[in-house]
Amino acid sequence: MTVARAAAALVAAAAVLAILLPGWAAAEWTRTKKGTIVTYDGRSLMIDGKRDLFFSGAIHYPRSPPEMWPKLIERAKEGGLNTIETYVFWNAHEPEPGKYNFEGRLDLFKFIKIIQDHDMYAIVRIGPFIQAEWNHGGLPYWLREIGHIIFRANNDPFKKEMEKFVRFIVQKLKDAELFADQGGPIILSQIENEYGNIKKDHKTEGDKYLEWAAQMALSTQAGVPWIMCKQSTAPGEVIPTCNGRHCGDTWTLRDKDKPMLWTENWTAQFRAYGDQLAMRSAEDIAYAVLRFFAKGGSLVNYYMYHGGTNFGRNGASYVLTGYYDEAPMDEYGMCKEPKFGHLRDLHNVIRSYQKAFLMGEHSSQILGPGYEAHTFELPEDNLCLSFLSNNNTGEDGTVVFRGEKHFVPSRSVSILAGCKNVVYNTKRVFVQHSERSFHTSEVTSKNNLWEMYSEQIPKFHMTKIRTKEPLEQYNQTKDASDYLWYTTSFRLESDDLPFRGDIRPVLQVKSTAHSMIGFANDAFVGTGRGSKQVKGFMFEKPVDLKVGVNHITLLSSTMGMKDSGGELAEVKGGIQECLIQGLNTGTLDLQVNGWGHKAALEGEDKEIYSEKGMGKVQWKPAQNDQPATWYKRYFDEPDGEDPVVLDMSSMSKGMIFVNGEGVGRYWTSYRTLSGSPSQALYHIPRPFLKSKDNLLVVLEEEVGKPDGILIQTVTRDDICVVLSEHNPAQIKTWDTDGDKIKLIAEDHSTRGTLSCPPKKTIKEVVFASFGNPEGVCGNFTAGTCHTPDAKQVVEKECLGKASCTLQVEHTLYGADINCQSTTATLGVQVRCSS
Repeated sequence: MTVARAAAALVAAAAVLAILLPGWAAAEWTRTKKGTIVTYDGRSLMIDGKRDLFFSGAIHYPRSPPEMWPKLIERAKEGGLNTIETYVFWNAHEPEPGKYNFEGRLDLFKFIKIIQDHDMYAIVRIGPFIQAEWNHGGLPYWLREIGHIIFRANNDPFKKEMEKFVRFIVQKLKDAELFADQGGPIILSQIENEYGNIKKDHKTEGDKYLEWAAQMALSTQAGVPWIMCKQSTAPGEVIPTCNGRHCGDTWTLRDKDKPMLWTENWTAQFRAYGDQLAMRSAEDIAYAVLRFFAKGGSLVNYYMYHGGTNFGRNGASYVLTGYYDEAPMDEYGMCKEPKFGHLRDLHNVIRSYQKAFLMGEHSSQILGPGYEAHTFELPEDNLCLSFLSNNNTGEDGTVVFRGEKHFVPSRSVSILAGCKNVVYNTKRVFVQHSERSFHTSEVTSKNNLWEMYSEQIPKFHMTKIRTKEPLEQYNQTKDASDYLWYTTSFRLESDDLPFRGDIRPVLQVKSTAHSMIGFANDAFVGTGRGSKQVKGFMFEKPVDLKVGVNHITLLSSTMGMKDSGGELAEVKGGIQECLIQGLNTGTLDLQVNGWGHKAALEGEDKEIYSEKGMGKVQWKPAQNDQPATWYKRYFDEPDGEDPVVLDMSSMSKGMIFVNGEGVGRYWTSYRTLSGSPSQALYHIPRPFLKSKDNLLVVLEEEVGKPDGILIQTVTRDDICVVLSEHNPAQIKTWDTDGDKIKLIAEDHSTRGTLSCPPKKTIKEVVFASFGNPEGVCGNFTAGTCHTPDAKQVVEKECLGKASCTLQVEHTLYGADINCQSTTATLGVQVRCSS
């Protein structure tokens, strides 16, 4: 009998005895186990035999410093979550075979214990392939060098290493007593990850591999259920789960004796360099969650709830250093409103009525084209909960449900407590909005003195690794560096060069790496790059050549390794073709000319980005526009507690280090279609900083102006409300009474609350208008029905307070309700400060 079945039998027996002997169950559980028994049925996960709801958020421990973990988890709990989910990062923990690292940001066990300290559950997605927009999908590079290995396949060399790591991690978690049955917070563990994406590459062998992975995971006896995500079915007792944006409408669970679990509800979209800003509204996320729960779902995990930062070289190919900045908590750990607050209200409302939801009989009915009702009812307890859905785009409507009319906006779901009273609608956002602002610190200009060290441009005779043709890049760098130098030399006679002075030869290089800078006879000739969408690129630049020996040197770089796909082990990078076009004697093919190679930069090898290594090279006063150059300066920590960032707009591409810590890759020269840098602002967590004399080192591959780098702080001190008098109140005044939501005061007014961040008060009313204001928080403008009295009313009510509540009623603001274009909307923006 498996662990899950044995536990289920124990739960069933306890339930029977509890009926026969009232009061026995709780005492017997205490005597027979140290921790918690986690099982499941077709409705939900069960904690000690009792169904429960799970609102989870993904927070990845390596993407934030340990000093930030308690606050991140505390805020997640304030957001109505009761569970934290994280992947386990194999290549970070085992960078070399048998050599493990669980220090600092990699202290998985400390992270899970902090979750436990906050009385929350944990989901551990061991994988060990994780994708996660993480370098190589979490698989260590050294796996590639094992003979005959095929990743994630019914392949003995891969299965041997995968099983060894999974068992190692499970045992370490057991040793720390972190599984639920040991008294720990872990209630679920995951094996494999989104295998459906590559199953077609392995055909029937893929099914054999999945069956093996499931049985191997179960055999570890972790004491909690195992899951496989982005599948409709899973082997044995492993639970299949959904990943996506709208799992309530796009996913079908075929294993009807297993609960509907949603392991990745994408709160935005991760961004690659070149991508436009990825947005997903709070309304759409909430709509998707309630559609899923209406269909019987009982666990949702927001991916990401806090994305954090891809420090050092941890991001996958082309992925931005800032990860999921549009999540409910942004890259810096600040709550992004209204996403954070709107979802918090959703969690609290459902949890207040969870007995009807989890124990009631589920029924559904069609109320009209695109309109549905899903009801959960316990008549014997007089409990009823309904979800009314309007799935039509752009069409608000009114439906009749149980004899009463209900207005349901387009693409929204209303929760009806008692199957009668609307207590939440996904499109009625009554929480405040917040806008980020960035403030340049005075430490930017204080002692803004930069020094530089330029990499020596190698020539063929200076290299040790020489071959007839250019070598593949990853085999040379071993994923220990992004950089590989290629160099070759050739002789030209006077007759080879163009006779006309207006014609210059062109260096043409085809590459499957991610970017490149080129030099001809030590002179910088330009840059080239690819994109995440189009693999490989062509570098074409005019060059100045001479009679005699000419030297071509190329610095090829990768922006992380690919993180997914059935061919992951075979992905290659580097130079594929090299030609000189435009010579008088025709095209010169250099591909088999003889090439020298040098992996990594000298500055990397000597660690000149640290206090320990910086003295190993000779620094000199900085000059702008020097390629392949390291720059350094010192700066003091900005005052206060607000997050710190670097504005790198004056630079182009490279890496950032602060006090020896790798802040991440930057690539401000990679512009979006709108012409702005894909990412210009880079987070420096305050735990990386000292109060004085912080060492900032920047590697610039292309050209940049380091004295233009700005040290800034970030706030969310601009907060707003936008509410219409025409909107019915979202929640009247409700309270919980046991398992019921109780109406304690009939209040049909619409009002909004503005609340400053901790230790701050409202110091300025930036904008206030009643009528038809336009724009969004941070960019409001008055409409044609603007009333000038609004600002004075808001100032009287809010200035000097940490929070204030504003009634949305035209008479209070002296507004003309008969103004032809009015929407009876109040728009307010205030600014908080210490």
